[in-house]
Amino acid sequence: MQAVPGGVHPTIRREASLAPNTSRQEAVLQSPSGPPSACCGSGLQSDSMSKPKRQEQEDAQEEISEVAKDILRMQLPIRIPGLGHVNMYALVDDDGVAVIDPGLPGVDTWDAIVHRLKQGGFEPRHIHTAFITHSHPDHFGGAVRIHKESGARIVAHRAFHFGGPSKQRRHTGEHAHTHGHTHGTADQHTEASVDDLVAHMELLERDRRRAQNPIGRIFGALKRLTTPAPWKGPGDRIKLRESLRWLGFATVGRSKFLPNVTHHVEHGDVLKLAGREWFVQHTPGHTADHICLHDPDTGAFLSGDHVLPTITPHIGGVSYLADPLKSFFYSLDRVGEIRNVELALPAHGHPFDDLAGRARSIKEHHYERLEEIAGIAKDVGRADVNTFMKRLFKERSWGDMAESETYAHLEHLRLEGKAEAHRNDEGRLVYDL
Repeated sequence: MQAVPGGVHPTIRREASLAPNTSRQEAVLQSPSGPPSACCGSGLQSDSMSKPKRQEQEDAQEEISEVAKDILRMQLPIRIPGLGHVNMYALVDDDGVAVIDPGLPGVDTWDAIVHRLKQGGFEPRHIHTAFITHSHPDHFGGAVRIHKESGARIVAHRAFHFGGPSKQRRHTGEHAHTHGHTHGTADQHTEASVDDLVAHMELLERDRRRAQNPIGRIFGALKRLTTPAPWKGPGDRIKLRESLRWLGFATVGRSKFLPNVTHHVEHGDVLKLAGREWFVQHTPGHTADHICLHDPDTGAFLSGDHVLPTITPHIGGVSYLADPLKSFFYSLDRVGEIRNVELALPAHGHPFDDLAGRARSIKEHHYERLEEIAGIAKDVGRADVNTFMKRLFKERSWGDMAESETYAHLEHLRLEGKAEAHRNDEGRLVYDL
């Protein structure tokens, strides 16, 4: 462990010993007073998924632990469907600490950050870097306060952007023109890969300019009030509560919760953290801007939400990526090929080994999902996204996230030439497989 600024020496529990080829289950010690009070993984359960509580659903533990050399795991409380905590990792060096994914915005998260840092002998002023793996609030929410308290640099991918593209870009002339392809079979579409994002930068920059303009933010939020998801029709009801939340965020909340990234990185860039070099790995899929960090010297791999130990990350259909699921597959394959990975440090759940094996397992899960959709199509024939979603997921998981993930899978099949999509009389997308 590096020396701590100010001469304070932390008392930190070290990780329990690990049996070969098993998931790293940290021996968490409960405090005498009991457990503390408390877009990412999908939190969705299909009919094929089991009921036991997953690692990612466990409540945040107050005690910190050293999971690798100069890397502290600090669990922060969150209340998101399917999740109970987010792991903020503190990378210690002679200059202080760099934190990875500093949780949600709000007082509860900030109090937890201060408490966890204190256990390690640190204060918020010792944070020199806040690294964000991707643009979901449970990963970037604490960065604004950190920057205010310490002046820390905020590091994220160059495509970091919260809010996503306009919902109606898919299956519109704008979408086809912007991305240079029409709606048809796979050979009429560009391949989705790490390079796929480059083709979307013009679209991304336009959204950024709108976001920087207060009038543009208001109009963007109002568009969300009136625009249904791309698989829905004009007559489908817009959820007022969600739309009002977006309007409030666009007009008031953005400056309070959305950090201004001071240092943008890309695939292959190198960051020096905890006294050693970390390579940036761009892993689009869960989001277009998702990045991981790899230290080949120690074998540590900060996987964010890209690879989680016991649940699969949510892959939504509304994205800057032409085919989010295909991009996700590509990213999983690339991560699985990285050498010198001894320990994966996910944003939710416990550290684990065999990153490549887990990446293969997640990919296999999605292939099974695609086969399940094909089976559903044989039963129901031509159907809309909601119909497929209700057959694919348990009733308790029905909703926007389940529909979006179903849409992503159906669109993948369409782009692969294995499905056709049309608008029915109500304006909803229906798929033939």
